[in-house]
Amino acid sequence: MEPETANTLVATAQSAKYYAAALALVCILGVSIGLGNIFSAYMNGAARNPSAEPKLKSMAIIGAGMTEALGILAVIVAILILFVV
Repeated sequence: MEPETANTLVATAQSAKYYAAALALVCILGVSIGLGNIFSAYMNGAARNPSAEPKLKSMAIIGAGMTEALGILAVIVAILILFVV
């Protein structure tokens, strides 16, 4: 194999790694939209029925935590793609 071809293959593999990491981080867009929907619904529910606010708050916090866990997982996958693969 010629040296130029080997360098081209390495550059192609490196760029594919960066594209894969960027694609893994697209999930963050969904996480941000989901968090916005959770807290928007929480604010609407608390404004409509203030007596139900404590129950709504606990459900909103649990939902936000689960949604944020998905974002953290996406960041971890992107870091693994960049530095391990």
